[in-house]
Amino acid sequence: MLPLEFRGSTMIDRRRFLHVGSAATLGTLLPGWSGLAQDALSESNLFQWSTKDLTFSFTESESRLRQRSLVPFGMPVAPDLAGSSGVEVALQCSGEDSPDQGLKSSVGQPGLRLRFVEKREEATNGGQRLICVHSDPDLALQVESIYESFANAAMVRRFTRVTNSGSAPVGIEFLSSAMLHGLADPQHFDRELGIYVARNSWMAEGQWHKVRPSELGFVENEKTSWSEASAENVGSWSTEKFLPMAIAENTRLGLVWFWQIEHNGSWYWEISNASSRGNLANDVYAYLGGPDELHAAAWKDLKPGETYETVPVAIGCRRGSFAEAVDALTVYRRHVCKRPRRNNDQCPVIFNDYMNCLWGDPTEAKELPLITAAAAAGCEYYVIDAGWYAEIDEDWSKTIGSWEPSLTRWPHGLPSVLQKIKQAGMNPGLWLEPEVAGVNSKLAVQHPDWFFMRHGKRVLKNSRYLLDFRRPEVRFYLTQVIDKLVREYGVGYIKMDYNVDSLQGTEAHADSVGQGLLEHNRAYLAWIDQVLDQYPELILENCGSGGGRMDYAQLSRFQIQSVTDQEDYLKLPAILTGSSVAVLPEQLAVWSYPIAESDSAQASFNMVTAMMCRIHQSGRLDKLSTNAFRQVVAGLDQYKKTLRKHLPEAVPFYPLGMPDVTDAESPIVLGMRAPGLTWMAAWHINGASRVQIPWTAKSPHILFPKNLGISLGHKSDQIIIEFPKMRMACLLSV
Repeated sequence: MLPLEFRGSTMIDRRRFLHVGSAATLGTLLPGWSGLAQDALSESNLFQWSTKDLTFSFTESESRLRQRSLVPFGMPVAPDLAGSSGVEVALQCSGEDSPDQGLKSSVGQPGLRLRFVEKREEATNGGQRLICVHSDPDLALQVESIYESFANAAMVRRFTRVTNSGSAPVGIEFLSSAMLHGLADPQHFDRELGIYVARNSWMAEGQWHKVRPSELGFVENEKTSWSEASAENVGSWSTEKFLPMAIAENTRLGLVWFWQIEHNGSWYWEISNASSRGNLANDVYAYLGGPDELHAAAWKDLKPGETYETVPVAIGCRRGSFAEAVDALTVYRRHVCKRPRRNNDQCPVIFNDYMNCLWGDPTEAKELPLITAAAAAGCEYYVIDAGWYAEIDEDWSKTIGSWEPSLTRWPHGLPSVLQKIKQAGMNPGLWLEPEVAGVNSKLAVQHPDWFFMRHGKRVLKNSRYLLDFRRPEVRFYLTQVIDKLVREYGVGYIKMDYNVDSLQGTEAHADSVGQGLLEHNRAYLAWIDQVLDQYPELILENCGSGGGRMDYAQLSRFQIQSVTDQEDYLKLPAILTGSSVAVLPEQLAVWSYPIAESDSAQASFNMVTAMMCRIHQSGRLDKLSTNAFRQVVAGLDQYKKTLRKHLPEAVPFYPLGMPDVTDAESPIVLGMRAPGLTWMAAWHINGASRVQIPWTAKSPHILFPKNLGISLGHKSDQIIIEFPKMRMACLLSV
């Protein structure tokens, strides 16, 4: 278990922007600055851009802008890091002599020689925007670095825009979305810098690890390292290997930096050190960006008059550690979600017929008793998952794409079953995988030019061709599909699944396969915006075989995220806890699927897990024992009456740290803290029956389950839970 201390967050109610033109002025504003730090700053022109919570420091020397640091507002830079600085934007263009060694993206050329032109500010609806403008006369480029603040959020969104003002094309190999500098002692970073990264395998999502830089390949060598600590993703599953975020903690400084890359495709970040001259490092930096040539085959041919923009990255810094980073990320995410939640605000309970239930083989005969049972349990949405469009004897993976109801599965027609759902008091939903077409589908046969291409062939993955959303006819076709489901069938919920990964991308009508993917990613998001503008009451669930694309390019639009396809309910608490760092509680949906043979303990364990966030209820509710069904009913009732109204304001915390999905011996505890309620879930799997939780606040009581013999004690500094047998869980109000 990785020990992580929870500390409370501070809500922000105002924002302030400051510009500092000299070290003397800075000393007035930040009296904690030492003489050593001010002496170092006096060598060049300093300016700052500050919010109430953050301060970005820059130096300008010889018409070149360098970024010095990002620190919490009012906190001085450590004296021994006062000289740390680096390029404000890293940019490498084809044909230019790269100053970077190894595989690093720390500087680039013309990144190193960019000339600083001006800085300007603009007001936005949610805060302010700083734009730093650079130029490169050699290649006739104008580069704009954009920083966007949000009221009440201790983070800034950062992206870069480059325009070709010349008469010749320019090839872009990499371009940073954001740079961070001064993260640690450039020669002794391994003893003070810890990096939190989350691996995100299928059915093992959100697995956080704290590692030293050397464990990721960035090793102290007394000079400038040619290696880097890094994480990346290639393809349309944006979170196939890692979550697109990280947290870097400097224990000596007591500071933590954190970021999330907001893109639904390829991305890359690295941490390493760099030098201004010679081989002696003077800075530890982080490069944050989207797809590039080296890591994602995303070379951009920037033509005269053309503008290219990177994917956005959210960055922040707080005093403290992991817990403070999670607080800030949670508050920020609520600012960037693009639209009101409406139906989703109340966190309705969703039944889905897939997991430990119908397994993609729905029929009218199977659905009708499930509809009755789900309504009796208290579910409010009922979603028919995969298979509703395929004939009973058909391989639906190879024919997917037409989205017409099966005739053999629905002898009275699918609309009649959807009407039964409405009559039972629930809103109907359907599963879609709109971005693909099966290899034998009519769509693939009739429109062979609608799909991703590589090496002159259509990209075929998992019996599916990948639709190219840059094509207007593709978007038009799928808009018609959505329109029919909503207008004709009365569907109020669509589960958008995606069971393939494009990998590098498509070569069709693109500068490179990676650029083809980037343009497709952006076209897909624009289509989702169009759908939600047209149907504002519609709830869209984001799914990629579970958490395969759990990113905030999509989650700023989609109302709900499916976290995993994990079929073993005992592994769900570890997946849920780790994933709560990456997704808002009111968006994060996890399964509850008691099997038909469940006893009360098994059923309540399932319920506790799902009740901590959004509930995806499943399982054969129509075949549960009376006692198990009562646990489901009691759990849903407690969730609806007590918990869900607090989720849209809740911030997660971790009294026992981050769990490991492979560890069935250690207990797992996840907390949620909202202004009106603080609650925790505790899961006991195969370890000791006594679970001890550090806690000094008021005495807790059990919310659920209340009748299974779980005992609760409270001392001055801990909560003690005694479980009568293995594989049990409970919810506490604290």
